[in-house]
Amino acid sequence: MPTVTKEAHKDGDYFVDYEQKVFEDVKADAGEKALVTFHTVAFEGSIGLVNILNAIRLHRKGYETSILLYGPGVTLGIQRGFPTLGDEAFPGHLNFNNNLKRFMSEGGKVFACRFALQALYGHGEASLIPGITPIAPQDVLDCILLHKKANAVILDTWTV
Repeated sequence: MPTVTKEAHKDGDYFVDYEQKVFEDVKADAGEKALVTFHTVAFEGSIGLVNILNAIRLHRKGYETSILLYGPGVTLGIQRGFPTLGDEAFPGHLNFNNNLKRFMSEGGKVFACRFALQALYGHGEASLIPGITPIAPQDVLDCILLHKKANAVILDTWTV
């Protein structure tokens, strides 16, 4: 049996070059917009959190950025907590809530489809994180079309 002579990894080690950036750091031109759509269930994978973080980054790059929650995506915008709302039951439990709140506190807009909220998931508007704007189901397509007409950067997030 071969002997392992390499020292074990420890806190503070890194495995990749975090300093090298291949592409230029793109910033928005005045008036440019971005839209990040979510048709994904909260806690079903990492894409919900990753693209909320992308929306925050787009906004910080100067894009007028909106998030659209529709279908199962509305579950990202529901108030959470246990044993009471706002209590974090385990580390990371409130990642969606905290990052959506941060996004909105920095000026980002979040919209949630009323149809999905009530008809699909049994919630009312009072279940949404404060600051999220509920919209009619017909507004979902128009939100996307308006951003498309504005030549916005659009990231569509779908989980199937």
